[in-house]
Amino acid sequence: MPDNGRESGGAAPSPGTRRPGGRTARTRAAVRDAVLAGLTEHGYPGLTVEYVAAHSGVHKTTLYRRWKDVEGLVADALDLAGEDSWVPPDTGSLEGDLRALAQEVVDSFTDPAVAASGSAMIAAAFQSERAADALRAYYTERFARCEVLVERAVQRGELTADPDADADADGATPHRGIDAGALVRAVSAPLFFRLFITREPVDDTVAEQAVAATLAAARAGAFTVSDRPGASRGAAP
Repeated sequence: MPDNGRESGGAAPSPGTRRPGGRTARTRAAVRDAVLAGLTEHGYPGLTVEYVAAHSGVHKTTLYRRWKDVEGLVADALDLAGEDSWVPPDTGSLEGDLRALAQEVVDSFTDPAVAASGSAMIAAAFQSERAADALRAYYTERFARCEVLVERAVQRGELTADPDADADADGATPHRGIDAGALVRAVSAPLFFRLFITREPVDDTVAEQAVAATLAAARAGAFTVSDRPGASRGAAP
């Protein structure tokens, strides 16, 4: 294997294909922690298999055999991060849930104790296609968990999943629901834009603005969709 620790030795196993326990799980956790530490300390360009070996206690031969290269290590670290037991907030109202969700984003990326590793992972996704795929899968799964916020809001009557709709010429009325994934993404989108595009600070005021805008859009039907073939996503016509 090359000594620089960044050249591929073959295709790494796809993240998420195994959920081992016991010693294997502890090894993965140790490797994940070393990857996060390396990304935080050196960034993706400076991360090497040798660094991960030295800081995880796992021999580099094992790392090459199981993860193949740095891309495989970063992708698996993201995959492992998505295996936690995190659940979205349940405050009793949609507004409260979205506010708590936005606050988690603010806290995660402004608390020095945790912000560096998360930011480093996102930065790595701009430099590695495999890391980008893993990050996309991580957030896809994260937002899928958050869809229950919208389901609860509909059950409480805070949102209407099937608003009044004009019937077609033949009298058929399309069923309409809410794009829950788009709604919960709308809360974090302006926060991530400031954090990683414009590099502006985020705080509680920015989080409140994101929540207010998302609620107004949801109540106006911006996330309402129809199951009619060819119907466009977004606000009700």
